[in-house]
Amino acid sequence: MAQAMKIAIVDDEQDMRQSISQWLALSGYDTETFASAEEALKVLGADYPGIVISDIKMPGMDGMQFLKKLMGSDSGLPVIMITGHGDVPMAVEAMRVGAFDFLEKPFNPDRMSELAKRATGARRLTLDNRALRRELSDGSQIMKKLIGMSPVMERLREDILDLGQADGHVLIDGETGTGKTLVAHALHAVGSRAGKKFVLISCSALEEDALSKRLFGPMQPEDSLLPAMEEARGGTLVLEGIEALSETLQAKLLSAINEQGTPGETRIIAISNLQEAGKTCEDTLRSDLFYRLAALRIMVPPLRQRGEDILTLFTRLCEQFAEEYGCDAPQVSAQEAAQLLQAPWPGNVRQLINVAERAVLQARRGSGTIASLLMSDHEEMQPVMTTEGKPLKEYVEAFERMLIDNTMRRHKGSIASVMEELCLPRRTLNEKMAKYALQRSDYLG
Repeated sequence: MAQAMKIAIVDDEQDMRQSISQWLALSGYDTETFASAEEALKVLGADYPGIVISDIKMPGMDGMQFLKKLMGSDSGLPVIMITGHGDVPMAVEAMRVGAFDFLEKPFNPDRMSELAKRATGARRLTLDNRALRRELSDGSQIMKKLIGMSPVMERLREDILDLGQADGHVLIDGETGTGKTLVAHALHAVGSRAGKKFVLISCSALEEDALSKRLFGPMQPEDSLLPAMEEARGGTLVLEGIEALSETLQAKLLSAINEQGTPGETRIIAISNLQEAGKTCEDTLRSDLFYRLAALRIMVPPLRQRGEDILTLFTRLCEQFAEEYGCDAPQVSAQEAAQLLQAPWPGNVRQLINVAERAVLQARRGSGTIASLLMSDHEEMQPVMTTEGKPLKEYVEAFERMLIDNTMRRHKGSIASVMEELCLPRRTLNEKMAKYALQRSDYLG
């Protein structure tokens, strides 16, 4: 769910504070007021979950001093300054220091509401990006995103932990939508470079000349970024879609790798997105570059090889979308569970995410089935199934595990409630939880 945004109102005039607060409260904002900048600074630290509206002329610490303090603590905090008539030069100076915008007295309340809306939107985006960066730099958190108990996922996590500690360049291969970029983040986050720079470049998103300058320079004087090879020095440079590099850029990249001597300077993680049947990254890259980049290699498994992980992922995704849309998650029947397990998933996890969101939207409307979402748009709309069948026992066990997992999650680990809903005696439930590696402690709270 989106974080609720606050608005801090700082003004030495009580009537002004109250009128602004009342107007914004009527617009649905959570406000708090302060009679001085000094008082406000006790509360407004970095990552304050909202924005600030401040008068520019106040006794003690004035608005400009206050603004500089706030910018020093958190340059991404939107601050709207209130100025008196004739103080426009001061307002312009405030914008130069870092103010989001300014309001000139007497101001239009609707204009203030519009500014507040834009500022809180910008603040929410800033805080979300910060949270994502923190999450992507936290090895333990990012490894939790690699959900699954299947042997191929256990192996993938082991490979990430092993190769994350190594220093060689890495090639990540796998089908589209399998989560290769997430694996690249994980490799960076679990190793010694976790606190260093992580630079991600999509090789197919830029024209050759622009890509060459972004990777190797020279950058234009007005550019704020260093060339990626230099920007990522000591950290990790991820080249997504490595096969899109032209022969010329492949030669430049190989030269840059050779010049830096050891991977210790800039570790390169190359991600291959080849879709052509029978083609590999080795076929596309010059051999000397390929063997430098593929010193270490990770293959991300397709979703269809992950067995009951499909049901675990689908359930988690439905819960997330249900929370986002404010409705209940759809209940999966035994038949639908079997269909989810049998589907070929050419789009892999990315496709599963789309199906889960549509399933939640269907459930909210009270129409449609999961099965309908798994039907092809050709071949007379027959359900799409894999050609490789599984023993019935595997489907039954996968559904049973999903059912117990969902029920435990819904009842927050209450064994008595789960026993009652599933009509299972305590001993049977304990045996099945042990069989499926389900721990009560994982559901508490």
